Amino acid sequence: MSYRPQDSPTTAQSALASPPRRRLLELLRSAGEPQDAHQLAAATGLHVSTVRFHLDVLRQAGLVVGRSQPRATAGRPRTVYSPLTSAVPNSSWTLLRLLATHLADTPRARANRAERAGMAWAAELGAGLDRRGDVGEREAAQVVTGLFAELGFDPELTVNEHGQQVRLRGCPFREAARANPEVVCSVHLGLMRGILARLGARSTTARLTPFVEPEVCLAHLGPVPAG
Repeated sequence: MSYRPQDSPTTAQSALASPPRRRLLELLRSAGEPQDAHQLAAATGLHVSTVRFHLDVLRQAGLVVGRSQPRATAGRPRTVYSPLTSAVPNSSWTLLRLLATHLADTPRARANRAERAGMAWAAELGAGLDRRGDVGEREAAQVVTGLFAELGFDPELTVNEHGQQVRLRGCPFREAARANPEVVCSVHLGLMRGILARLGARSTTARLTPFVEPEVCLAHLGPVPAG
């Protein structure tokens, strides 16, 4: 996918629809000190010009701030970047965290309520899906993968001896998921199960393993266990 300056988003939501930009913002949040484009390029493997473009998009969206920093040696000052999200107390991240914390008294109750919310979400997103009898596991996995791609999760569908697996590499809610996995991840599980129900995929079940890698969650779609 190519990025052009005229396509640059100006809102936080649209800026964070890009997995590379979410990665850059996470790096800035976890770094503990301002970072320049060269440091971020080394950490991500992106070209420094690409990093500068993404940083400019994040800056326009009000998610990062850049400032000049004198060098210890001779040369032009370098531009370093810091995250601004923590300076916005009414941001969607804060709201999501508060809602997740107060959804119910216990983790189990929060997970159950969150999964039901995910299934309700599926009813809205999947309103146009046809109920075609018993949709096969592979077709169901393709539909789920496409839906998560539209939502910005940067999914990758793979098949192995355990069935269909979808690697979710760019969760837009990763920070909130780390703080309240029983809520955020349960919403996503409910979303998958709701989509399977709408498809009529009666022989396919879904489960979700959060953070199999620091930035990857794994969705499993396989046959319903016997009995």
